[in-house]
Amino acid sequence: MLRITHLGSNIAVICWLLLSSNHVSANASNEEIRFGSVAMDIPAIMQKRLLPLTKYLSNALDQPVVLKLSPNMPTAINEVASGAVELSYLTPVAYIRAHQKGETQLVAKTITNNKASFQLMIVVRDDSPIKTVTDLEGKTFAFGDRAAVLQRAVVVGADMPLEKLARYEFIDHYDNIVRAVLNRDFDAGILKDTMAYKWEGKGIRILYTSPDLPPYNIAASKNVSKEMLTKIQQAFLSLDPDNPEHSPVIKALDKNYDGFAPTSDAEYDVVRKLIQPFDKNQQK
Repeated sequence: MLRITHLGSNIAVICWLLLSSNHVSANASNEEIRFGSVAMDIPAIMQKRLLPLTKYLSNALDQPVVLKLSPNMPTAINEVASGAVELSYLTPVAYIRAHQKGETQLVAKTITNNKASFQLMIVVRDDSPIKTVTDLEGKTFAFGDRAAVLQRAVVVGADMPLEKLARYEFIDHYDNIVRAVLNRDFDAGILKDTMAYKWEGKGIRILYTSPDLPPYNIAASKNVSKEMLTKIQQAFLSLDPDNPEHSPVIKALDKNYDGFAPTSDAEYDVVRKLIQPFDKNQQK
């Protein structure tokens, strides 16, 4: 009986060791690095956009990088903040939230049309009678993800209080916003600059452009070691749009991207200031 108990104890120790090994932060060369993302498009499109990047990273890091898409922004934030994924493609606000929740670390920021910043744009149909932001009063408006506070902050910052709109709704993805405006389901909506430029002159007109904002970024869980973080940063910063092997990886993510640049948490303070009124309202 004592021998059986001793054997059981040894098995328990072995099981504990095996389970513990699964929590080692993405350092072992054979361990998967999970890559998440905010849901900026429908899952099928996001997978198409991100798969070339995960393949590139797998080769650059000599370690398998697997895609783990999130259905919405809150989930994406929680997954990288909790360490459920090691890396994630995030909006500025999503990074700020993840950093607040779980000390998420910045890896790199995106470069769009040779700019390491981006803009949000209020759009209407080409044939819309709406000519100024003031004309939006009493009109309907389409936002994306409810958690994308920056979208609302930009509209308010353009001197259009949300309560002056006749109605506004959250319809998840930018492609949904484009369709909704084109189909006259909403009088106006808000898009990321790259999506607005894609549809400009094809039924969509840009009504208002926000100031430059710190861009979308790649962030890492706090569980990723400093050594691995440096290795991942080097992989992103090495992506060269003039390299015929790298260009398809960059352009798959966004055809207007030119690669990645170094960044810091301080760069996102402008966004923190912009969304502060919304954070205060949530706390009331």
